[in-house]
Amino acid sequence: MNGEELGYASAATLARLVREKALSPVELTETLLRRIDTLNPALNAFARLTPDIALAQARAAEQAVMRGDTLGPLHGVPVTIKDHEAIAGLPTEFGSFTRQGDTPDFTTPMVTRLLDAGAILLGKTTTPEFGWKGVSQGPLTGTTHNPWKHGYNAGASSSGAAVAAVAGFGPLHQAGDGAGSIRMPAHFCGAFGLKPTYGRVPIYPPSAGDWTLHLGPMTRSVADAALMLHSMAGPHPWDPTSLESPPADYPALLHQAPARRPRIAFSPDLGHARVDPAVAALVQDAARAFETELGCDVAMPPTPWGKDGPALARYFWPAHFSRYAELLPRWEAQMDPGFVACIRAGEGGTVPEYLRMRLRKYAYGVAIHRFFEDWDFLLTPAVSVAAFPADLLQPAHWPQHEWDWLMWAEFSYPFNLSGNPACSIPCGFTPEGLPVGLQIVGRRFDDLGVLQMAARFEAARPWAQHRPSL
Repeated sequence: MNGEELGYASAATLARLVREKALSPVELTETLLRRIDTLNPALNAFARLTPDIALAQARAAEQAVMRGDTLGPLHGVPVTIKDHEAIAGLPTEFGSFTRQGDTPDFTTPMVTRLLDAGAILLGKTTTPEFGWKGVSQGPLTGTTHNPWKHGYNAGASSSGAAVAAVAGFGPLHQAGDGAGSIRMPAHFCGAFGLKPTYGRVPIYPPSAGDWTLHLGPMTRSVADAALMLHSMAGPHPWDPTSLESPPADYPALLHQAPARRPRIAFSPDLGHARVDPAVAALVQDAARAFETELGCDVAMPPTPWGKDGPALARYFWPAHFSRYAELLPRWEAQMDPGFVACIRAGEGGTVPEYLRMRLRKYAYGVAIHRFFEDWDFLLTPAVSVAAFPADLLQPAHWPQHEWDWLMWAEFSYPFNLSGNPACSIPCGFTPEGLPVGLQIVGRRFDDLGVLQMAARFEAARPWAQHRPSL
């Protein structure tokens, strides 16, 4: 395989070749590092490359193969980690000058699990400042560019992970999602991104987002996401909200036939959201395919809970980020101006007000779960717009606001508030050649069902053959 073929090879293929001694982990790692050196300067997917660590791990992986050691499911397979996640001895900077050089002395459990499964760390991927917005630009690392159009948004706080996946910088990329930051970059860049059920993947240190942050995989195929999630997931004592049950064998069960015809709901707007016509048309066609090509029952029921989402999102987003107000006296001039505006919008709230809104949020989540008593899955657009210039917070043809980017992301945050599993899977390209994602949402705890449904759609409408010209 040449460099491009190795860059776009699946994790399962690479792991098999390593186990069979047909591919050296050292050769694979060196090839990917060369590819990254060549292409990343124009994309800016990495906050920090770790070539010395990667090559040391690759040499150890190769020696383990030659000794005949028991090998993990990701043995010799490269992975990237978002620069929100702690790795002992490596700076974790959150895309902010305020955290520049901060170096933890511990590794978050999810990363430990990936490394214990045999994965090789290529580096840490870029994120906007503290992951606050849906645009791939920030003060510390600059602009992360959409691989389909330079200078365009690659989307939200896991943008570096999505760009790395689509650019062929290896198969596995860890991402995080507090209001859509896995699904939005997957949509903008044409990757597969899964936000698992809340608690499926343990989080440490704990998030201040009140049970809305989810960690998951960003990949170029559903099968790779299933393989990666299986290694990441499971209970951990450091996270008191982690689910007690161990993960299902997602890779082995991925193509298992459903016990009955799935009941699928489709909502083009959740009863309130604005969607650009080109995005709406592609998502409508994808939803139709579930009935005509996959043999599912698809209906368009009302989503009466949808209209209550905007008020909740616009309260909690600045309320939770207001905790950074203490940084402003020293750092404001070096911070994202939109982030500063968001922080200030959240100042002045009271504890009673927050608790009242928190009860509204929990009721909103229950309303979503009651909706899913009648439906197995919900299809929506992943995002209302295709990629737009990354120096804008909103597309030029949308209403402008100093911090509110949520107006074009009304489909993602509801399922952070409710904790449901949800993915974005590519469903076509706009006339301008920009990717669009279909969101598939499942019942809480049914991560396997979302993966299975996505795999069925992927088989009917494959997209991995599409690669940007880099």
